Amino acid sequence: MEEGVTILEAIKRDFDCKEIDIRTYSPLTLAYIGDAVYDLVIRTVVVERGNTSANKLHHKTVTYVNARVQARMIEALMKELTEEERTVYKRGRNAKSYTTAKNATVIEYRKATGFEALCGYLYLTGKQERMLALVKRAVELIGMEL
Repeated sequence: MEEGVTILEAIKRDFDCKEIDIRTYSPLTLAYIGDAVYDLVIRTVVVERGNTSANKLHHKTVTYVNARVQARMIEALMKELTEEERTVYKRGRNAKSYTTAKNATVIEYRKATGFEALCGYLYLTGKQERMLALVKRAVELIGMEL
């Protein structure tokens, strides 16, 4: 991958992905990719903080990658979201999902789904820096340290 090219741009180019209007994506599709992108961000930070056993890395990661924490993060961020971002979040939060989280309430799970939809939307629209800024800010606002 050449310098200055995002991973999203490289994936679209190398796998010959078609341009699709992001507004046609379902909120659960956005949450699906957002879950993976958010997980990758947290895993990257955890790994960059120190080389240790996979078990320790996993335990540190799941303190951030869970519905309860993600719900707290989006609650803390609401005042800092643009109108467009709030709309994406609400679409994700209100989407009818057929699954629930093991260790969270239905309300927390829905808020987390909205948060993941927002992460997915920002990623797929090429706004990775905004997504990273929001994740970093959310970690600060809820008083956790990565």
